[in-house]
Amino acid sequence: MSLEVDKILEVPPEEIEKELTKLREELDNEIPKKILDKNLLIATWNIRCFGGLTEKWASTQNDSPKRDLHALRCIAEIISRFDVIAIQEVRGQLKALRHMLKVLGPNWGFVLTDVTEGHPDEIEDERMAFLFDTRKVQMSGLACELVVPRDKLNNIGENALREQFARTPYAVSFRAGGSPIKRPKTFILVTLHVIWEEKPDHKRVQELKAIADWLADWAKSINAYDHNLIALGDFNIDREGGELYNAFISSGLRVPNDLHNVPRTLTSDPKKPNLDKFYDQIAWFTGENDVPALSMDCLQGGYFDFTQVALTSLNLTTNQLSWRISDHYPLWCEFSLE
Repeated sequence: MSLEVDKILEVPPEEIEKELTKLREELDNEIPKKILDKNLLIATWNIRCFGGLTEKWASTQNDSPKRDLHALRCIAEIISRFDVIAIQEVRGQLKALRHMLKVLGPNWGFVLTDVTEGHPDEIEDERMAFLFDTRKVQMSGLACELVVPRDKLNNIGENALREQFARTPYAVSFRAGGSPIKRPKTFILVTLHVIWEEKPDHKRVQELKAIADWLADWAKSINAYDHNLIALGDFNIDREGGELYNAFISSGLRVPNDLHNVPRTLTSDPKKPNLDKFYDQIAWFTGENDVPALSMDCLQGGYFDFTQVALTSLNLTTNQLSWRISDHYPLWCEFSLE
C-alpha cells in the first residue's frame, strides 16, 4: 500500500521548480554557508500575517489567503539558510507554519508563544516564534515572556508599556558549537514586535528606553553564567538617529555597521535605507555603560532581497508579493563559534 505524500512535499510543477532553483542559487550567493562548530547564522523576519495557507501551487483571484504552496516553499528555502531565526506575525492559525516545518524536515525545531488576546485588531491573534536547525543549535533551558519590573514602570508613568507590551517580548536561550575540550557558546535571543504608529510620541520613546534599560540590567546579570544577550525583531524604528532609535541604543545596544545601510522593507527607499523605515534590528551590547560585551565576534551581516528571484513569473505588484511572502526582508548576522 502506498502512502499519500503531503502536497507541500510533492515535486512542484516544472515552472515553479525552475524558479525555486534560481532562488537557491541566489541564496548560495548571498547567504554564508552554514559550517558546523565554525559559524552561527542568526536572523529575524517579520513574515506578513503568517497563518493560513491555500493548498494549491498557485492561488487564484478568489482564494484567501493568497499565500500558496509556491510562496511557502520560497519562505522555507530562505529560512533553511539560517541556524536560528526569530519570526514575527505568526498567527493563531498555524497551518502555514506546520506545512513549512514539513519542508524543513525533522532536524528543525521551534518554540513559540501563545496568541495575544483582547487587543486591537492589528495585533490580536499574533505569536512570536523561533525556528532553529537542531544540527547546529539546541535550546539550553530558558523560554519566557518578559515582564518589566515595577521599578522600571514607575520611572516612565502609570500607563507605561500598556501598548508596547501588548505583544510581549519573548526570550529563549540556545547553545551552539562546543566539543569535549571546548565549551559551547550560549546566548539568549530576545525578540520584540513593537506597535507601529505613524507619529512616534513621547510615551513610546519612554517605553523603548525602559526596554533598553531593562535589557542592559539583564545582560549584566546573565553574564555571570557566560550567556550572551541579543535583541532582534521588528522595533518599528522610523529612522536611524530619530527619537526611537536613540532610545533603543541609549543603554548601550548597538546595531552592527553592516546593518546600517540595508533596507528593511519592500517599500524602503534604497537610496536612504537607514533613514527610511528602519524597523527591523539585530543588536547587542559592546561593553559601554558597564554592560558586558557580546563574547561572540560578528563576522558580517545583511539582508536577503527575494523580490528578484521569488514568484517572478507572476508579475506581482509589491503589495501582492507582500501577502504571499512578506513586506519585510529577512535580516541576518553571522557570528564566529571559534
